[in-house]
Amino acid sequence: MSEKEPPNNPFEELQKQLQEMLKGANVDLSSLNFGAGVSPDNPVKEKKPKAEDPVPEEAEDPLQGVRDFHLKPKEIRDYLDRFVVKQTEAKKVLSVAICDHYNHVRSSIQNPKKNGSGEYNKQNILLLGPTGVGKTYLIKNISKLIGVPFVKADATKFSETGYVGSDVEDLVRDLVKAADGNVDLAEYGIIFVDEIDKIASEGSQGRDVSGRGVQINLLKLMEETEVNLFSPTDMMAQMQAMMEMQSGKKPSRRSISTRNILFIVSGAFDKLADNVKARLSTNRIGFGAANEDEAEDTSKYLQYVETSDFMKYGFEPEFIGRVPVRVACEALKAEDLADILKTSEGSVLKQYRADFKGYDIDFKIDDEAVLAIAQKASTEKTGARGLMTILERLFRDFKFELPSSPIKTFEVSPGMIEAPRKYLDQLLEANAHLQNDVYAADVARFAEGFQKRCGYSLIFSQAAISALVKATNKENRTIQSICEERFKDFEHGLNIIERNSGQKEFKIGKAAVENADKELSKWVVKSIRSSDTSTTPEDAS
Repeated sequence: MSEKEPPNNPFEELQKQLQEMLKGANVDLSSLNFGAGVSPDNPVKEKKPKAEDPVPEEAEDPLQGVRDFHLKPKEIRDYLDRFVVKQTEAKKVLSVAICDHYNHVRSSIQNPKKNGSGEYNKQNILLLGPTGVGKTYLIKNISKLIGVPFVKADATKFSETGYVGSDVEDLVRDLVKAADGNVDLAEYGIIFVDEIDKIASEGSQGRDVSGRGVQINLLKLMEETEVNLFSPTDMMAQMQAMMEMQSGKKPSRRSISTRNILFIVSGAFDKLADNVKARLSTNRIGFGAANEDEAEDTSKYLQYVETSDFMKYGFEPEFIGRVPVRVACEALKAEDLADILKTSEGSVLKQYRADFKGYDIDFKIDDEAVLAIAQKASTEKTGARGLMTILERLFRDFKFELPSSPIKTFEVSPGMIEAPRKYLDQLLEANAHLQNDVYAADVARFAEGFQKRCGYSLIFSQAAISALVKATNKENRTIQSICEERFKDFEHGLNIIERNSGQKEFKIGKAAVENADKELSKWVVKSIRSSDTSTTPEDAS
């Protein structure tokens, strides 16, 4: 363990200050909202289980996945292949580093006396590569596989002091939250910091001083330190902790060690790739000169990055030395994006299929159309994220129009991708003869909802349905919206009629659709006049 002294406990000092403030004052601490009736004079009493209370089942050990870690690098690689296309080298490097780290963690849990007795250099990881190639997705799936909490944050949100931006220690506190408050589990979690290139002096655009401070603060976390579980700026948490101490309860843990927390940082490093290209071009005449006149993707040069390149870029030597495992991710081509759509278990195409399935609508798509989508997405220059941009643009009008139409299936073809609105209009026109059935179903759905809400049955005549269809086409509004507006006062009027006649079923005709208030008034008057008869108020049309 670290020889550093744990941070000063702020609670004792806070407690003294509060006691001084409240000395002689007629203040009831229970008025502070720490819980129902909790105060120094009224501590929380632990509930003793009664004899008849059922014995709770033994909870599953959240650390089981870490205790029993037995995965091999190739097994992790195979699991990642299900979700992330390409990135062969990144998967290999990550798989080895993850296995090394969690094998060490497992050993330290099984032999706690030996924990810290030998020197262990934690294999924190640096991922380089353009946006949208799967860096975050790789780590998220690794944490899911192992069963440890995962937290992601952007380096740009942090500041050196924690007053302008967030404090880097908040990352560790967020990890505890991700572990549902289980501090023991959080001590073996994964913290992922993206956009780390933005806090380097060369890539920070004037943030060099603050960026250097953030690097130093992150460095402390990555080495090994004790982090206070309560932020110094979180006064409520500190007050609750003080109340815990005064109530006599066993104090909960107030700090967490970062010794076994794995830190993974990543960034696009666009300018760094250009620097590496320039260095290689200088050292080896003609290297990379073949495509000088073409728009070149320089991210491929990140695989040749050296420690000196990072230091010139603006990283502190101590910081870059704490991320010894480094690997560059490859940029994705159109063919790779097509593979993502077809084979990835996390394919966004499945998401859109599920969206349509919510309306009982399905679509067919062939390989040619998938490639056409991928080619359009590749022009976005945002990696796999471009797929969602293209699919959203493609399906936007379909998701708006089709749920209110009789159409239950359609085809995605290269022609449809080029002119989606034209294809949709043709599809709607070809199925227009079935639209009245949809309108009738919408009327029935309104009537069903009205009965559940108000207790009265509304039976719409064919003439009434035709009048509603005419209104929905004229006003470009849904049947539901028109019915809600026109029959908004019906519940009150039908209550009066029921009191007079006991009637709970009402026929709605054309006149009631065209002037609902007038027709309802006639019904009410008629029910009053003939309250001793069984006449059913009914629309004549």
